[in-house]
Amino acid sequence: MFFTSSLLLLTVTCVHSQVILTQSEGSVTVAPGGSLKLTCACSGFSVGGAYTHWIRQAPGKGLEWIIYYYSDSYKSSAQSVQGRFTASKDSSNLYLHMSQLKPEDSAVYYCARSSLWWNSYRQLYKNPALEKNKVDK
Repeated sequence: MFFTSSLLLLTVTCVHSQVILTQSEGSVTVAPGGSLKLTCACSGFSVGGAYTHWIRQAPGKGLEWIIYYYSDSYKSSAQSVQGRFTASKDSSNLYLHMSQLKPEDSAVYYCARSSLWWNSYRQLYKNPALEKNKVDK
């Protein structure tokens, strides 16, 4: 089984600082049923107060949102990874903990953060679990 963790440098211009998220694992090979932890180093914003995401792209396929994480009590994941993938963060890093890996988990993995809490991830991902809680203005 072959897993690819992208070398991602995402730069977004902000009013007061530059937001940078960097992944450095490169390509990683893991046996089926194995585990892997990806790290995304962050600077230019407070990770503790950030709404963060993990997204992946399998070969020949489009982007797939897999995990949204703010805190242990406020998180969501795609059905394809539930019970196998979890996210966490500390003061300067985002983490994706993957276990019971399957061949279909082979992909390029990206970390991201929402610039605005509600509209950004709702419009980017149209997560049905979040759509049902939508409040109309």
